[in-house]
Amino acid sequence: MQQTEFLHIVIPFKDKLFRLAKRLLVSTEEAEDATQEVLLKLWSNKKKMDNYKNVEAFAMTMTKNYCLDRLKSKQAGNLKLVHTNYKDESVSLQKQVEVDDSLQWMNKIMNTLPEQQRMVLQLRDIEQYEYYEIEKMLNMKPSAVRVSLSRARKAVREQLMKKHSYGIS
Repeated sequence: MQQTEFLHIVIPFKDKLFRLAKRLLVSTEEAEDATQEVLLKLWSNKKKMDNYKNVEAFAMTMTKNYCLDRLKSKQAGNLKLVHTNYKDESVSLQKQVEVDDSLQWMNKIMNTLPEQQRMVLQLRDIEQYEYYEIEKMLNMKPSAVRVSLSRARKAVREQLMKKHSYGIS
């Protein structure tokens, strides 16, 4: 596989790799390092990439595993799971405060979810992966993916309902 061929395959989903890494690792720098590490591993194994049916799913799995390893390592003792991917720079200050507040609530809610539910919710609702891709990435059965996603959505919905209906009888 030539360099241009490799880049043509990898460039379309490199941002997804970064967003997943950013979702799992607090620091932007850590996420950039993780993304770079995965891309380097893909590059060093580019001859084997023809054997993979879905290089993107393989790369996402590599990213997830790398980030989880980083979180477990001693070097990453101060890292935690968070979600801060979205910022809208072109809105009023009031709207920006509302968006920031909503993101903070979503972070808090998502951090209360079990890891598997958090990952399935991230991959399906934020990264827009298909169920079969999530099954492969997380090595889960189809029914387990659907149940996990359903439970995660239900937990998020219940927490948001509590927040928004607070004080209203």
